[in-house]
Amino acid sequence: MTFPEAFVSLAVAVAAGLLLGAERQQNATAEAKKDFAGIRTFPMVSLLGALGALARPVAGMWLLVGLLAAVAAFVTVSHLRTSARDDIGISTEVACLLAFGLGALAGMRDLMPDRDRFLLVGTTAAAALALLALKQPLHGFVKRLSVDDVYATTKFVVLALVILPVLPREAYGPFDAIVPFQIGKMIVLVAGVSFAGYVASRLIGSARGLLVSGLLGGLVSSTAVTLTYSGRGRDEPSIARLCAVAIIAACSTMFARLVVVVAIVDRPLLRSIAPPLAVTAVLGFVVAVVLYRRADAPSEEKPGAEPALRNPFELKQAVSFGLLYGVVLLVAKAAQHWAGSAGLYLSSVLAGLTDVDAITLSVVDMHRGGLPNATAATAIMLAALTNTVVKSGVALSVGGAAVGRPVALTLGAALAAGGVVLAVIA
Repeated sequence: MTFPEAFVSLAVAVAAGLLLGAERQQNATAEAKKDFAGIRTFPMVSLLGALGALARPVAGMWLLVGLLAAVAAFVTVSHLRTSARDDIGISTEVACLLAFGLGALAGMRDLMPDRDRFLLVGTTAAAALALLALKQPLHGFVKRLSVDDVYATTKFVVLALVILPVLPREAYGPFDAIVPFQIGKMIVLVAGVSFAGYVASRLIGSARGLLVSGLLGGLVSSTAVTLTYSGRGRDEPSIARLCAVAIIAACSTMFARLVVVVAIVDRPLLRSIAPPLAVTAVLGFVVAVVLYRRADAPSEEKPGAEPALRNPFELKQAVSFGLLYGVVLLVAKAAQHWAGSAGLYLSSVLAGLTDVDAITLSVVDMHRGGLPNATAATAIMLAALTNTVVKSGVALSVGGAAVGRPVALTLGAALAAGGVVLAVIA
């Protein structure tokens, strides 16, 4: 081991300690309390871990263990002294032990290549920093959780980690369309993406305004957002344009969401489907922001009905999607077999009337089986078009012209632009 190699390990350890120490000291200042460790102590603890790890070839593992015991004793005594004066948590103490561990990891040169090891140190430090800094939002999120949310998430974890791995991987039914494991995997994927939006909506809440509510709601259910804000725009004409903004944002998020789903399960298809969907989403977002600013949003917005977003991990909802996906996949394969591309396009249009995720994943499955890029991308765009037309119709019929007209014109123009892009690259 050379000096430059050791120096880099020590520098990475110090950087990790500085990150954690800066956050802990800022937190102590903000809460007007005194912590035993801050911007100086944390990097020194990380240095101890790194030095103990670097010295292992000469001093053996016992030096590192002894240093860890000393740090643990110091942390324990400091916590006992502090907790005797006040009722506090142990986040700083745990973070201090983590800083030692990150320093030791940075110095363990025989564990893995330097690049991978330093990346692991950095990502772990970043994750810990996020957990420490997001204390208030995380506590607020837990307070907003219902018992049903906890039960639904628990059931879904069992489905994903216990049931999914044992599902049959053989193909069944006509055209070998039904693969239980594949269906289960798609349920986990779609629910996971939706759950990210659900968590974000719980963390941020409705206080950020209709634009943000629409953006987050679109990750979970753009249909729910459309129904809710169409009704609210009808009942409160003064904010009809803002309700239209929320719907446009939700539908635009749906297009971006489709790009993410395709990127996860079928990257080769991205070349054909990402550009048109991205153009559609970006145009929708731009118009939504422009309309939001023109509407003098901060002065016009008032608390009101929010979309009733259901936990995507609810077992009934997940199983219903799995059944829908299986049926749509079977119909799409049959239509493509008997009527070629025209049959697939027709099934995409019909499936898009109710759900765009199921047909998208069905087309992705067929693309991996040999369906041409252009055909797959066109089928997905047709489903998105149909689904958007339905939502525009809902906005017009429920919310009236004040809500529906901006929604229909904006999404129609965005989809037209996306269609042009698809035609050019197909």
